[in-house]
Amino acid sequence: MNRLQVLAIALAATALLAPDPVSDAADRGRITGKDTAKLWFVMVSDFQCPYCKAWHDATFPMLEKDYVVTGKIRMAFINYPLHSNSLAASVSAMCAAAQGKFWPTHDRIFDKQDEWKGLKEPRHYLDSLAIASGANAAALKSCEDGNHVQPLIEADQERFKKAGVTGTPTFFIGNATLVGALPPQAFRHVIDSLLAAPKAR
Repeated sequence: MNRLQVLAIALAATALLAPDPVSDAADRGRITGKDTAKLWFVMVSDFQCPYCKAWHDATFPMLEKDYVVTGKIRMAFINYPLHSNSLAASVSAMCAAAQGKFWPTHDRIFDKQDEWKGLKEPRHYLDSLAIASGANAAALKSCEDGNHVQPLIEADQERFKKAGVTGTPTFFIGNATLVGALPPQAFRHVIDSLLAAPKAR
C-alpha cells in the first residue's frame, strides 16, 4: 500500500458521510504534526487494547518528541475498537478532538486504561478524562448525544479492515507497515530510513 492509498483511507473518512462540522473538526483534530512534514505516520489503534497501551507508554513519547515536534512526521490516529469499552473511549476522544483536545485526551485514556476498561458504564469516567484535558463538558455531551462521531469511527474501522488490518496496533509509515507493540528502536529505524531516502513519503 503506497502513501497516497493510506492517506486516502485515513484522511477522507468523512467524505462519504453527511456534512457535519463537528465530525469534520473531529477528523482534523486527530492529526498532529506540521503540514511540511516529509512523512506520514498512521496508527490504527484501540484504546482498550493492552498492546496499544504498551506501545503508547513505551514508544509514543519518543515519536512525539523526536519526530512530531521536530516536524519530521505527521501523525494520524485511526479508531479500530475491538473490546467492550473501546467504542466509548473512541467516542470521548473524538468528541474531544472536535474541540482540539484529542491528543491530551488520548494520553489520559491510555494512562488510565486499567481504571475504565472494566466499568459497566464507562462514559462518565472517560468524559472526565476529556474534561481534564481541556474539553468543554457541555460541548462534549452535545457531541456524544448527537451521535456526531460514531459514523466516523465506524468508517475508520471499515476502511482499514478493507485495507487488510486484522488487529491492533498496526502502523502505516510511508510505504512501510509495522504490526504490534514493537520497541522504539524498530520505529526509529524505519522512520530514519524513510526520511533518509531521496523521496521520503
